[in-house]
Amino acid sequence: MAAPSKEVIKATRVAGGKRLAKLQATVDRNKSYGIDEAVKLVKSNAKAKFDETVEIAMNLGVDPRHADQMVRGVCNLPHGSGRTQRVAVFARGPKAEEAKAAGADIVGAEDLVEQVSKGVINFDRCIATPDMMGLVGRLGKVLGPRGLMPNPRVGTVTMDVKAAVEGAKGGAVEFRVEKSGIIHAGVGKASFTEQALAENIKAFVDAVVKARPAGAKGTYLKRVAVTSTQGPGVKLDTASVTSGTAGPA
Repeated sequence: MAAPSKEVIKATRVAGGKRLAKLQATVDRNKSYGIDEAVKLVKSNAKAKFDETVEIAMNLGVDPRHADQMVRGVCNLPHGSGRTQRVAVFARGPKAEEAKAAGADIVGAEDLVEQVSKGVINFDRCIATPDMMGLVGRLGKVLGPRGLMPNPRVGTVTMDVKAAVEGAKGGAVEFRVEKSGIIHAGVGKASFTEQALAENIKAFVDAVVKARPAGAKGTYLKRVAVTSTQGPGVKLDTASVTSGTAGPA
């Protein structure tokens, strides 16, 4: 099959730009929407032929370059993420069997370490028992940049393998602030009900608020917006998704 011509590519981009501009016209960029109205807008603007992911972007009042301002954690979305997660577990013996029984897609020890060291990474989440971290630690340069390195702070280095696997499969979403002070995450699918999306968003914001580091000063949640994969961003009124704990310290 011949590659599309430059004219076809240009026309496609123009059509996509016009489509997005039309959707953006439905959102007041100067307004902060309550959670219910925001979710309705996001769902109504998810016009793609596939089930778009609903994403959240949170601008935080932190400087991640300082260790005491790093924000990292995990959120168990009450209605799941809508995404099928492939989970790998580094474990031996009874814990390896526990991982398999819980639904882990890949389970191994030295063999799995060797596979990953060669760049074969066919999983989305990674869990390890504490005794395996001596081996898994060697994979830092491979797993670290991909955000897959097991970490006790987010419950992925644990002896409770069953709970960790079930959590990962059931909608646990890890988050970590980027250098720019922003956290991005998927919090559901456009096909979810408005109530399910609202509850997922509230749960995620709550998890990030609870992860507020001691070094964070001033306003913690500067801006929160939600969008679908191909839709416009909708700014949230933070008061509609928090219990009032996101302001100045």
